[in-house]
Amino acid sequence: MVQLGSGLLKGYRGGHVVIRFALGGCTNRPFYRIVAAHSRRARDGKYLEQLGCLDPLPNAHGEKVAGLNLERLRHWLGCGAQLSRPAEKLL
Repeated sequence: MVQLGSGLLKGYRGGHVVIRFALGGCTNRPFYRIVAAHSRRARDGKYLEQLGCLDPLPNAHGEKVAGLNLERLRHWLGCGAQLSRPAEKLL
């Protein structure tokens, strides 16, 4: 189970931890952060930890770029965090 600090417990209203995408960027140029967040938080709201990032638009070489901290991802999955469907598809 995830141990939350007193500062995090103050805003916690139940639910569980989910690993999902948080949308960033601007119009016609999306950018996603891969985050561990409480399931009841807003998509782009506060999160517990940023685990990586994803640029879904191909670069000059035709590659979609993703960066991920696998050590922290394993930590959160070991604590019982659930993957969202898009995050599961990426992995």
